[in-house]
Amino acid sequence: MNRKEQIVVLGGGESGTGAALLAAHKGYAVFLSEKTQLADAYRQQLVERGIPFEEGGHTLEKILNADKVIKSPGIPDNAPIVAELRQKGVPVVDELSFALDYTPAKVIAITGTNGKTTTTLLTYHLLKEAGLKVGLAGNVGYSLAALLAAGNSYDWLVLEVSSFQLDGMPGFRPYTGILLNITPDHLDRYEYRFENYVASKMQLCSSMHDDDALIFNAEDPVIAEALRQYDIKAQMLPVAASGKEAAANLDPDWIRIKGPVRDTLYPHSDIVLRGRHNYLNTACAVLAAYRAGVSEASISQSLQSFKNAPHRLEKVGETGGVEWINDSKATNVDAAWYALDAMQKPVVWIAGGTDKGNDYDQLQALVRQKVKALVCMGKDNEKLLRYFNGIVPILYDTHSLEEAMQKAAEAALPGDVVLLAPACASFDLFKNYIDRGDQFRKKVDEIKNSR
Repeated sequence: MNRKEQIVVLGGGESGTGAALLAAHKGYAVFLSEKTQLADAYRQQLVERGIPFEEGGHTLEKILNADKVIKSPGIPDNAPIVAELRQKGVPVVDELSFALDYTPAKVIAITGTNGKTTTTLLTYHLLKEAGLKVGLAGNVGYSLAALLAAGNSYDWLVLEVSSFQLDGMPGFRPYTGILLNITPDHLDRYEYRFENYVASKMQLCSSMHDDDALIFNAEDPVIAEALRQYDIKAQMLPVAASGKEAAANLDPDWIRIKGPVRDTLYPHSDIVLRGRHNYLNTACAVLAAYRAGVSEASISQSLQSFKNAPHRLEKVGETGGVEWINDSKATNVDAAWYALDAMQKPVVWIAGGTDKGNDYDQLQALVRQKVKALVCMGKDNEKLLRYFNGIVPILYDTHSLEEAMQKAAEAALPGDVVLLAPACASFDLFKNYIDRGDQFRKKVDEIKNSR
């Protein structure tokens, strides 16, 4: 009897459990190893499928005897266990890389430091509303392997891919790639060298052929420099400001898509998303939808029906003429800049949390122009208070959401907007950015109900 190929899955979250399910479905001998404790839902799926697993630690001997290892994107390449596997010659791949071998679907892949979830969800929405057989997976929170193991089949896949996932996808070749922006993030994973992080992002397009296409932000200086350094064979579809030669232009009042016979205009007033960064995200999604054969009429209709993921410039309420916006996902300075740039009213800005070595210089001009009061919310607000003293007229030092909301409500007048865009991680006061955003929304509801 032939020996079954042995696959070990490292990590038992969404992607790891999905990979184990697909590997078992395809007839491999599978073993899953989770360093901590499995979530109940994932443990139940493994038990129901009869897949052996361990939790609370790794058995090195079992892992090193694998024919192939599928690892969680959260496990870095320099982890000792990964280094040992590679030294032994055992292939180590990401769940997405493994799953893509089992689908003929054309792939639209989106990456960038900021905006990739919004762009991924919008692209998926445009294709789905057009009636295409399309799947959604990747860093957006769904395991492609699990979808395929459940028997789903697709003509198109829209994937959000993080730098961590790209690192585990050698030779990745999407039909359409979208590269939104590259700014410093996760540098602890890349030896604190920005060029390593850039190289990781460029894996999106480095294996593309001339019948593939790269949609990219032509105004991002890091992307512009990287494209000069890499020999990219894909068709280039840049998105740029009005008046520049590009596949799509961001005009003052609409998005202009260049066509062979006539240009197509999508007015900002017909687009649910707001802010210049979101118009760029929309232009990228529209170009990808065109490549998938979606009609202009379908796109126009779908842009008006799109609902973004929560915690991303989410209007959560209005009280006494004051608008409350939840952008808890703005966990770095760059994302906070985009949020502030999208505001058209005087801003009471709630910021703070676990600092990532933030440099606030890029925010200074925008904050001077738009922010009337800054509510610092965190265990230690000294850096924010010191930097913005003299830049923002009113500063508050608060150490809980309750206190921050009270001060924001005091500072905001009718016609103002209270914006939660922390520019920091959430782990000092909250479980994660979702918890922070959910609690903010709940507090706004309490304010509304008390009036």
